[in-house]
Amino acid sequence: MKKRTPFILLFIACCPLFSKAQDVNTLIQKVKAKIEKVNDYEASGKMKTNVIFLKIPVATVKIYFKRPNQLKIKNEKGISFVPKGAVSINLNNIISNGKFTALDAGFDKVAGVAVKVIKLLPEDDNADVVLSTLYIDETNLVIRKAKTTTRENGSYELEMAYGKYIDYGLPDKIIFSFNSKDYKLPKGVTFDFDDGSEAKKTTGNAKNKKGRAEITISSYSINKGIADAVFQ
Repeated sequence: MKKRTPFILLFIACCPLFSKAQDVNTLIQKVKAKIEKVNDYEASGKMKTNVIFLKIPVATVKIYFKRPNQLKIKNEKGISFVPKGAVSINLNNIISNGKFTALDAGFDKVAGVAVKVIKLLPEDDNADVVLSTLYIDETNLVIRKAKTTTRENGSYELEMAYGKYIDYGLPDKIIFSFNSKDYKLPKGVTFDFDDGSEAKKTTGNAKNKKGRAEITISSYSINKGIADAVFQ
């Protein structure tokens, strides 16, 4: 019996770590199951964009999503204003492929709500996403905040507030933060600078500034079917 004691002690010592890892992965699977209740949606809302060197009016927008990874935002004129690469960065993409290692990063709070912090490291060394950090509301099984770092398209941060669509894991409000240098305008579209005399100076410093898009959603139409042509 004495010879087995070191093995038994080692097993007991490792059990808490093993259980912790299991709990993290179980939590992610529960959140994933909730997200996957939505096959597609069309949402209506208002989008306020704040980029340091541009004046952009508040826009009425439509957001279209279709699994697994089709996402499009259009304003009332049919033009989409988002940072390059951002369309492919959505919650469905972050956790649905399952090819990552999940690390328990403790606890935090988002807008006063207690959350579990989980870091996701992709198994593919060549993946565009380098690291994702999720802040998960364990009670409601929703992601309150997500930070994503990519190789090609900078870093992004999503913060979500939930209301009547929480059962589908869909937020009523989304705050999307990004690097201003990754913000692009559609061809042929221009805006006034905040101050024409300072335009060059401001634009030069913009690469180190954060841009912000705030979307307040008034309604969703969920699982009604959306044609692929919408995303072209």
